Amino acid sequence: MFNMEVTGKISMIKSQAVGYITVLLVLVFIRCTDGEVDGNAKTVPWFGQPNIVFILADDMGWNEVSFNGADSFITPHINKLKDESVSLTQFYVHAVCAPTRAAFLTGKYPFRTWSDWRSEDFGKPSYLEKLGLELATNEEGEYTRRIHGLPTDELTIAEALRDLGYFTAIAGKWHCGEWLPEHLPMGQGFMHQYGHYAWGIDYTNYTIPHNAPARFAVYDWHRNQQPIQEQGYTTDLIANEVVRLLAGHRTENGDQPFFHYAAFNAIHGPLEDIPRYTDQLSKRQAALKCLDDAIGRIVAALDQYGFAENTFLVFANDNGGLRENMNAPYRGTKNTNYEGGVRVPCIVRWPSKIRPGTSNDQLVHITDFYRTFVSLAGGNASDRILDSYDMLSVIVNEDASPRNSIIYEVEGSVRPPAMRQGDYKLIGDELYNIAEDPYEQENLASAYPTMVDSLSALLDRFAGERPPMPDVSRLMVPALPWVYGESENLHAPEWIKDHVSRIRSMQPQIWAEGETPWPQAPKDGKILYTGDGR
Repeated sequence: MFNMEVTGKISMIKSQAVGYITVLLVLVFIRCTDGEVDGNAKTVPWFGQPNIVFILADDMGWNEVSFNGADSFITPHINKLKDESVSLTQFYVHAVCAPTRAAFLTGKYPFRTWSDWRSEDFGKPSYLEKLGLELATNEEGEYTRRIHGLPTDELTIAEALRDLGYFTAIAGKWHCGEWLPEHLPMGQGFMHQYGHYAWGIDYTNYTIPHNAPARFAVYDWHRNQQPIQEQGYTTDLIANEVVRLLAGHRTENGDQPFFHYAAFNAIHGPLEDIPRYTDQLSKRQAALKCLDDAIGRIVAALDQYGFAENTFLVFANDNGGLRENMNAPYRGTKNTNYEGGVRVPCIVRWPSKIRPGTSNDQLVHITDFYRTFVSLAGGNASDRILDSYDMLSVIVNEDASPRNSIIYEVEGSVRPPAMRQGDYKLIGDELYNIAEDPYEQENLASAYPTMVDSLSALLDRFAGERPPMPDVSRLMVPALPWVYGESENLHAPEWIKDHVSRIRSMQPQIWAEGETPWPQAPKDGKILYTGDGR
């Protein structure tokens, strides 16, 4: 029922030159003999090691892309990509940004790595209260944040692909730890890093309100984990970086396959200083159209530089939109486990391998890209305990999905326990038949108490598999840094201090008791977002 296998690590390749050749020879032998990658995978023809590009949008609602209902003027490039792809219509993520990203990176449900709690939650009183914790204070008596990030003993998809000979790069939003070097992208398998570490950067001044709980700005824009001074709109800059790397890939890396993780912060708030389209569209629509431009440029670069035919390209979103009207016809929003919070658009293009312009209604979860990408690379992750299934035959051959369930939350998460099992979905004490009632209008809990008890027992079992809470006694020092990244802040240049000081001088200096520039923790699995959701 659930895909749980033995733990282990894919061994490190000590010498990249020798290791890469060895891996290729072994992989060709494996594919020529049986074509199987791991226990749950069906045979898929061996095409060599394709390039992999994973593009992730942020906070985009189900119906905000044109192919799900929005005006075709807003996302023409995404629409064109959809016409060249298969659309996964039952693709699921988690209710907020960081859990989805951690699930993608590890192939595990977020509760297993305590990634259902975001790093910034450990500087937010309303979230800490749910853990029975209080705001920490440093030796100077200042409130500060407890440090939390993606555990370093996890073998991320970037590490797995790097060890299989891939060049690995992230451009954009990380959101799996912003302070210690081991929690940052280059400590988690990425050979190239560009973008920001934390949750919701300003698109033009590259700062973010720091949850310490000091509310003042911190700088958060980096290349290879050093702060950089740039001008431009982050959506455009992220696309620029990916295109630049693609243009120079053969010169720099020869025929080495690549894995690009393009993690846009669009269309997460704040939606200010949008450079185009505001004379024709609302702020949110203009920001989305800028994102569409960026995706169009990345896809065009793959085509222009001759990578398209051999590139497995995915476009998806990290969670639902802020308001129900953005996710219609589905119920719910970001930070809830209703369909509108966790069911998102996902399209996959692989020319000559995937039938273009098709839809696939098989059940797929964000964790599944872990095994799928390892399988694409010719690797074998069968020695690891994962919640991931290899979906390559589902996507390429249109086979039935091996997945029958998804665990969204367990006891101890921010939101009530929730899971999908077959057609049924339990959210707290509410039960829905998603096959017959995808918009979750009829709570069947009173009609099917045995089903509620059965799913609740399963959730209790999974809650028992949550590891102990990680040590969060280490504090962020100083309480209010100039820039994220411990070593980067230690050597913060004067231009950062001047830039951040100017922005801080324009921020509110006093906040009323209980008021913050970020939303409070959800209550009873529900949340109300105001403004642009920052």
